[in-house]
Amino acid sequence: MCRKGYYSNQFSYLFCVLKVGQLNTTLHMNRHTFILCLLISGSTMLAATGVLAQKPPQHLEPPYWWAGMEHDSLQLMVHAHNVAETVPAVDYPGVTLVNTVKSTNPNYIWLNLHLAEDVEPGRFDITFKKGRKKVYRYTYELKKREPGSAKRMGYSTKDVIYLITPDRFANGNADNDENSNLGDELNRDISLKRHGGDIQGVIDHLDYIDEMGFTAIWLNPILENRQPEYSYHGYSTTDFYEVDPRFGTNELYAGLAKEAAERDILLIKDVILNHIGSGHWWMSDLPDTNWLNFQDKYRITSHTREALQDPYGSEYDVRMHSQGWFVPTMPDMNQRNAQLATYLIQNNIWWTEFAGLGGIRVDTYSYPDKTFLTEWTRRMMQEYPNLNIVGEEWSLQPSIVSYWQRDKLTYDGYISYLPGLMDFPLQVAMIEGLREENGLSKLYQTLGKDKLYPHPEDLVVFADNHDMSRVFTQLDHDTAMFKQAMAYLLTTRGIPQVYYGTEILMGNPDSEDHGVIRSDFPGGWQGDRVNGFTGENLPEWRGEIQEFMAKLLNWRKTATAVHSGKMLHFAPEHGTYVYFRYNEEQKVMVILNKNRNSHSLDLKRFEELLGVGGEARDVISGRSYDLSGDSIDLPPREALILELKN
Repeated sequence: MCRKGYYSNQFSYLFCVLKVGQLNTTLHMNRHTFILCLLISGSTMLAATGVLAQKPPQHLEPPYWWAGMEHDSLQLMVHAHNVAETVPAVDYPGVTLVNTVKSTNPNYIWLNLHLAEDVEPGRFDITFKKGRKKVYRYTYELKKREPGSAKRMGYSTKDVIYLITPDRFANGNADNDENSNLGDELNRDISLKRHGGDIQGVIDHLDYIDEMGFTAIWLNPILENRQPEYSYHGYSTTDFYEVDPRFGTNELYAGLAKEAAERDILLIKDVILNHIGSGHWWMSDLPDTNWLNFQDKYRITSHTREALQDPYGSEYDVRMHSQGWFVPTMPDMNQRNAQLATYLIQNNIWWTEFAGLGGIRVDTYSYPDKTFLTEWTRRMMQEYPNLNIVGEEWSLQPSIVSYWQRDKLTYDGYISYLPGLMDFPLQVAMIEGLREENGLSKLYQTLGKDKLYPHPEDLVVFADNHDMSRVFTQLDHDTAMFKQAMAYLLTTRGIPQVYYGTEILMGNPDSEDHGVIRSDFPGGWQGDRVNGFTGENLPEWRGEIQEFMAKLLNWRKTATAVHSGKMLHFAPEHGTYVYFRYNEEQKVMVILNKNRNSHSLDLKRFEELLGVGGEARDVISGRSYDLSGDSIDLPPREALILELKN
């Protein structure tokens, strides 16, 4: 039956009545005559009500917001044909339309709203008039926030982050593997094509991640990548508010966060503030003449990150670094455009609130506009004071990396609110320190530069990631050195990150192809002969490493000295490097021994922390060591993590 109250206007109601055939008997006329009368009367009604039969806006973003946010302003980007010719209006208690911003493109306007502190969650109409006629109407919603959302705790030194490339981890839903509207077809036989991994695959293996001892997961970007090829990695965003259908849905992504939280695992979102994919819907109707850098004719970035901090640097070099494009298929966004800057800020707040995120990782951190980065970090930390964010500044100089961290006293007065950064200097020192004959001093020397960081404990430490050879390959497939790398990674200062598959010694021998580096996790696809999740047909030596990693990771969960204790290290001698992590509850002595033979370690050097010594247990092997004597014998090419019992 047709219900008048359900329809937005009388024309819609009458059409429903006609459809069910009720008016034939009521009006005693044939159907054709009635339709003609209805069209005439409908036109009269439309003119009277001022509603035009036009489509609603193509895009209105953010699609909804929340009442009770710390920041009291909200910008809505509206995209519709000639929408700049309309006059928008809002009528809802606590919501005020402050102003409307137009650009050179009449198909866009931006509405700046003020949200009162006591505004209630609810729905309200935004109307767009042209003269006396209502051209568009959009029902907007302010949602109610989850309790405690603003005070959410982000990842910390207590956590170990598991980095996952979703397309290569596990295929939980084969029905979403291909989408003809998005390009880049599925082909597991080609390393740079899509392989079908998805969000459901991660959900299906949360128990494995939990049992291994990981407490946070960072997924490479999961938003839509409508690109013809090479988009599986996710770094060519074409819609900032939609998960790529080949990975799942927005709701499934939020579901992943919830299911992970049930296991005390946090979800970290990978964010790109610098560029978009050339298939982004903006590219067919750019919002403004300065929406992109080098919008008329792109130029490739110089990658001269040093220019941003060089007291003698030229504006030209700064511009060529920050405004140049990575590749022709990645248009570089101009964050100096005020509307775009606000759009990006709100987008990341939206995802944090919507998905209940426990952290954010920012891709190519130093490439966007510096002033924008200050405001982006300020707004993120304003809304979520306890959230953690890590920026990717791929530099090997701590002086350059440290520039971006919050509380840094910079030479030029630059202010940042960014909590942490990826520790690329220590990653290189770790690999070279273990590969080179006398390389352990590089670890010692690199940590000695921590004085440059306001908060070195907030750096994310790692042995490899999705953009470089896997650590097992970097260490020449040397299992002993791999174990030392993991022992160091999981006990040094900072927040460790481990790339998926590291725990079963995945590598990329004889290839630097990123598609090979990001190979499929065995067992993630139906029909895989080897299963790294269950251990089926996994070679014994890989299974032993998996057990080693699980033991070390699960021990670290309760190692308060590693989480928040002080660190004291001693200069490497005779192929060994010794450091301590300690607090009032626990004291841990870590020894890296690169010698190919058993080595006698003189304990007198460490009296300031050992005191009279005592008994200690190696958390890896379970062996006991007496530290009350003058020395101990170290097994060849092993790492010891000694938990002191006194």
